[in-house]
Amino acid sequence: MGLEAHPTSPTLARERPAPDAVPGTPLPALRRGSTPELLTQADIDAEIAAEHAASAARRTAGLAVPATRNDFAPYRSSVLRHPTKDPVQADPEAVELLAPVFGERDVHASEADLTRTGTGEPIGERLVVTGRVLDGEGRPVRRQLVEVWQANAAGRYAHQRDQHPAPLDPNFTGVGRCLTDDDGTYRFTTIKPGPYPWNNHRNAWRPAHIHFSLFGTQFTQRLITQMYFPGDPLFALDPIYQSTTDPVDRELLVARYDHDVTQHEWCTGYRWDIVLTGTHRTRMEAPDPGEEHA
Repeated sequence: MGLEAHPTSPTLARERPAPDAVPGTPLPALRRGSTPELLTQADIDAEIAAEHAASAARRTAGLAVPATRNDFAPYRSSVLRHPTKDPVQADPEAVELLAPVFGERDVHASEADLTRTGTGEPIGERLVVTGRVLDGEGRPVRRQLVEVWQANAAGRYAHQRDQHPAPLDPNFTGVGRCLTDDDGTYRFTTIKPGPYPWNNHRNAWRPAHIHFSLFGTQFTQRLITQMYFPGDPLFALDPIYQSTTDPVDRELLVARYDHDVTQHEWCTGYRWDIVLTGTHRTRMEAPDPGEEHA
């Protein structure tokens, strides 16, 4: 979801964060601890419907419509912080001189098991998420660094900025990584994350999701997206999920239950392929240091 990016882009686009307010646009505050008079879910639903209708009308007229809106009004902070100026082109080779460096030996197989980060078993529904990272022609993308992060089963991140009243799990940090194999396959063992509240509007809750980050051959090629679980009742209410305005594209963000991945008396299994380019590419978002886990 979010901004689309190409894994072989030769330049790194950067710009200063957008201002905290858009003149003339009444938006609720989003920072924790604030007490704005938030819009209701009905208000957000009406805005989502209007945005989808406008996008559908543009498609019918043969006009270009972004796969994912990065200035989607119902998703309040996207309006506050989406790019408003031309990107500044950076020399990728110069950036690489200052970027982190890793090799295959730096990523251990145990890092793909998020249930083994503590001294005991984490609480929640154990599951395996696996899939392939592919290019637009269906070819595997090998040795791709795939990182994940997520909330625990109670819907809370192990992060100091997440202070909503849900318990932390001492046996679950919610982060992992792996490299894709020769077939482009990644595989993580984890716990199903819980939904959690956020300050977009009154009684706003995010559907259960796992964040995915992928790197190309350089650190300037990072792509970020979110994977969702099938049948979540919060889909229709979530402006982040709904910011991908085409329903076909939204379905590409949802994993499918796979009984062949499910293991007897151990865990359920889900399959989710990530397509980097082409018509059926997975919708991506731009990295945003100001919002760690929405």
